[in-house]
Amino acid sequence: MSQFTDISRINVCGGDGGAGCMSFRREAFVPKGGPDGGDGGRGGNVVIQADAQLSSLIDYRFKHHFRAERGTHGQGARRNGKSGEDLILKVPMGTVVRELDPETQTPMFEIADLVHDGERVVVAPGGAGGLGNTHFVTSVRRAPHSPAG
Repeated sequence: MSQFTDISRINVCGGDGGAGCMSFRREAFVPKGGPDGGDGGRGGNVVIQADAQLSSLIDYRFKHHFRAERGTHGQGARRNGKSGEDLILKVPMGTVVRELDPETQTPMFEIADLVHDGERVVVAPGGAGGLGNTHFVTSVRRAPHSPAG
């Protein structure tokens, strides 16, 4: 009798957040319009979801690297960037998700045991979007160029 092994090692990475915009309002007859840079969008999460229709991890036999979508950058006129889409990786019910030690490839700890159909766990959260220059306005500094300057 042969043993059944259904193990897969994958690398996941959440999406990067978009950069905030540094922009100033420019309009006719409006001198010193002030900052109007929008925020960057959030990066997408990598989510592992149990699916009753699957019976093996064959989808992850040859493709091992997964990255969620990144958020878009903010724009002028206070337009915020679009958030990145979440990447959903479907696995069979009963899958145990573990984090491995990067050097020895031995399991460090168990993240989740997906036993119910539709059960989900976020394994790589996306990055936060950057702030536009409208967030750095104070009563003294009415036209900020950057958070540091």
